[in-house]
Amino acid sequence: MTTAQVLPIANIKDQVSAAEWQARVDLAACYRLVAMHGWDDLIFTHISAKVPGTEDFLINPFGLMFHEITASSLVKVDLTGVKLMDSPYEINPAGYTIHSAVHEVRHDVACVLHTHTAAGIAVSAQKQGLLPLSQQSLFVLSSLSYHGYEGVALNHEEKARLQADLGESNFMILPNHGLMTCSSSIADAFLMMFTLQRACEVQVMAQSGGAELIHIPQPILAGAKAMIAGVMRSALGMGGQLAWPALLRKLDQQNPGYAA
Repeated sequence: MTTAQVLPIANIKDQVSAAEWQARVDLAACYRLVAMHGWDDLIFTHISAKVPGTEDFLINPFGLMFHEITASSLVKVDLTGVKLMDSPYEINPAGYTIHSAVHEVRHDVACVLHTHTAAGIAVSAQKQGLLPLSQQSLFVLSSLSYHGYEGVALNHEEKARLQADLGESNFMILPNHGLMTCSSSIADAFLMMFTLQRACEVQVMAQSGGAELIHIPQPILAGAKAMIAGVMRSALGMGGQLAWPALLRKLDQQNPGYAA
């Protein structure tokens, strides 16, 4: 019995700019961190990152597990979905619809991260959505939007509705579907997804106990929104850059090879 092999992909570091290569390395690391945290969904869902200085973006090769992705294997496409470099892999068409929709209109966004986690979908299926039950939820509720389910995202006419629903928010819950974060850096998008995912996990766990829940008081929510809005405008953004080096050290110990 033979083991299925990943299609051969040559290292392309010398074929792209230094800025694009760094974006590729960070995005490949982000994919592997998502897998490490158990947020992946086989080969489905997707994370994209803009190629610095362009409107093009990088996205996962459709067919690889997240823990297999490398900097060189990421597929570069333009906003119309056309591949801009040779690759033996195609891209997820639903992924293109969602990610191109954000990148088309949110020029402040460098990275879009979308997941189908059990806790995320569980909260997305609740009429009230995310509740103010945890400190993590404070960060999310400061910049949260919702986009109603329209089936698998293959209809490009959905893009305009997703764009309108997203507005200027950085967290999105897609009812019956999953979670999404977007930010000006890959590190921030990851940290924001960590926060959103944890808020959903806490909510589902708190609800499972059957006891009456304590909601964070409205004055605290209002104050937190102002505070977090200031944080997001700061040079450190959401703080992803502070955690990112430590995350990479852990990844280098447990699943190295992404920077290839």
